[in-house]
Amino acid sequence: MSVAREIVATYRGPGRVVRRLLASGGHEGRALAILMAACLIIFVAQWPRLAREAHLAERELNPLLGGALLGWLFIAPLFFYALALVAHLVSRAFGGEGSGYAARLALFWALLASTPLILLHGLVAGFIGPGPGLVIVGVLWCAVFLWFWIAGMRAAEWGRVAS
Repeated sequence: MSVAREIVATYRGPGRVVRRLLASGGHEGRALAILMAACLIIFVAQWPRLAREAHLAERELNPLLGGALLGWLFIAPLFFYALALVAHLVSRAFGGEGSGYAARLALFWALLASTPLILLHGLVAGFIGPGPGLVIVGVLWCAVFLWFWIAGMRAAEWGRVAS
């Protein structure tokens, strides 16, 4: 399946998609590509908010974009690798039998599959600004991301497929 179809399928059954990704065989390059794609999309999602901030504060936009680029494409991937390691170790303590790669793929895929909501969050932040709409979209993204990640971890560590 294409990535776009897999993302849509994730909204119907995230555990099944992670299981399918793991069954198709993979390697660390694939996990890294998924993570970098997610971080790139999140970086792009920041543009409307950063443009709004620069305009309202009468500041230059380029330094804000440079900081976001550094954060999302160079620092965030390291954080997500560390988070995946911690999640894998915690799942092992509770009887998980999956590999470190499976835990990384579950986290990275949850991040990539939830990027449509991150893009919406960026648009709301840029065009509407702070307020209840931004909070609602942010909470919705967090809930969807956690749903995808937990379902993916269950499939990756325990072989259970939950929607």
